[in-house]
Amino acid sequence: MPLRMTYPDPNDLLSGMTILAFAFWRRLDTPGHDVCRLEKHPNGSRLRGTAVFWHKAGPASFNYSVDCDLGWKTVWGKVEGFLGRQETKYIIVRQRDIWTLNGAAVPGLERLVDLDLGFTPATNLQQLRRVPIAENESAQVPVAWLDIETGMLAELSQSYERRSATTFWYEATSVGYKGLLDVAPNGFIRRYPGLWEAETVVSL
Repeated sequence: MPLRMTYPDPNDLLSGMTILAFAFWRRLDTPGHDVCRLEKHPNGSRLRGTAVFWHKAGPASFNYSVDCDLGWKTVWGKVEGFLGRQETKYIIVRQRDIWTLNGAAVPGLERLVDLDLGFTPATNLQQLRRVPIAENESAQVPVAWLDIETGMLAELSQSYERRSATTFWYEATSVGYKGLLDVAPNGFIRRYPGLWEAETVVSL
């Protein structure tokens, strides 16, 4: 019997919604900005934002949202916008350990519980909220990573090592990135060396 995927109705999640925090970033490697807010709902949390930046393919603009359950595990995500001349729309669902991208199952991701959107610093938040890491300890946190250039969802290996109350040494070797992340108390990244820097992070 085929697996029937259930898509959450975003309007249902707005009932009882509380805004917890905002972040506004400036991109460092190319002109651009990103704004995101963290919302709390009876069944979990939502990250909702917009990223605009210059890409080698031309101007890029993406509205995005990621819904998590009460344990900060991803249940649903959406990205909609354009990359240069190309219109983009992605619906990502995680249900019963099966990930789908625009309705098609993506094999090999069954053990993953976090969705990471490769064009924004916002989606590190739920990973750090879900996985407690003590100072001087490290954790492997592989994620389902949406590559906006290829439109593919794949596993991305990541590691976090907590260096202080607000800093983590971060590595994602398969994409050639490593750096010391500075993190606000609410979980939003304040500085992503070479990529993003927060101009404002506010908790409400």
